[in-house]
Amino acid sequence: MARLVLVDTADELPGLLPLHAWSALMSSDLVVVGAGDHPFLPHVDAAELRHEVVPSEASTKPLTRADLLGGLSPELKGRAEWIVDRARAAGEVVYLFGTADSEAFTRTLGMEAARAGVEVEVVYFGVAPRGLALLRLVRVMERLRGPDGCPWDHEQDHASLARYAVEETYELLEAITRGQPDAIAEELGDVLLQVVFHAQIGADDGTFDIDRVATGIADKLERRHPHVFADTDVAGADEVVANWAELKAAEKPERVGPFDGVPLAQPALELMTAYQRRAAKTGFDWPDDGGALADVRDELEEFATAGTDAEREAELGDLLAAVVGLARRHGVDPELALRGSARRFRARFEAVAAAAGRPLAELTDDQWLSLWAQAKAAEADAT
Repeated sequence: MARLVLVDTADELPGLLPLHAWSALMSSDLVVVGAGDHPFLPHVDAAELRHEVVPSEASTKPLTRADLLGGLSPELKGRAEWIVDRARAAGEVVYLFGTADSEAFTRTLGMEAARAGVEVEVVYFGVAPRGLALLRLVRVMERLRGPDGCPWDHEQDHASLARYAVEETYELLEAITRGQPDAIAEELGDVLLQVVFHAQIGADDGTFDIDRVATGIADKLERRHPHVFADTDVAGADEVVANWAELKAAEKPERVGPFDGVPLAQPALELMTAYQRRAAKTGFDWPDDGGALADVRDELEEFATAGTDAEREAELGDLLAAVVGLARRHGVDPELALRGSARRFRARFEAVAAAAGRPLAELTDDQWLSLWAQAKAAEADAT
């Protein structure tokens, strides 16, 4: 009896199939694919399996009245009949699904096989591993930088893309501040694009590629998590952090100073936070949160009593540094905290402008304070 085995494939992982699917392939009399560019064809060739591609003229079969009532199309019926005919002639045929094969085609193929008395077995890919979409992104980037790709993408290099990495990171921070999961996912995609874009430039230049990038960070994570990937025991998160620091120091012996490796180009709040974290690891830290709070009060007083512009600038810097220290002691990211405050400030100001009913320059101090308090109260009620 003729037999038709329908095998599901994943374009992102050509050549990867469940064992029983490969067994069906190896024992078949013929392998059929729907298009000559099917990503699995090179693997079929490597296995030296006889194969054919469904010809384009197979989609010109006329429809019967029963076909029309069943909702079939000439294209689907023609392709399905050709595949079934090959199964009847060859004995056992494996058809490899492709991205162009819809559920409607699968139903049509099953109906045509049933009409012809051909036994049908369907082998699904099963549970695909997570991360397949990343492979698609890599292919898209290859196409954009390829010979028939995008002229703008062709012109980019690491230096020209640098600002976009910064911009996309700040857009991600904004989404995180707003607490919007959909926006966070979208912005993470934009950040991921920067990684893949730079990796493709590296591949084009022959310096590195996406696999080196991914392998490097995966190896680093495994090395720095010996409590997960080796036999190291830890008592808790604090010990994990301590082990991480020791392992990192061993990997980078050229960094001898406490602040070596801290990027100077980052925003001032983040730079000061990084410096204070490094200093705290050496023991330079307040013994309790009260000391950090007292430092803020002292620096505020010194700013208030400063006599010159230069002194005020210096004291304001020290005040901000003290606030960073207080935030660090309480586990608050000062950059995200200030961004949240900026967002709230804008929302309150726009609410005042909407409620004023007159030009803002005409408001008295008391009216400003009253409208501001109303906007702040409305914000609290909304949360």
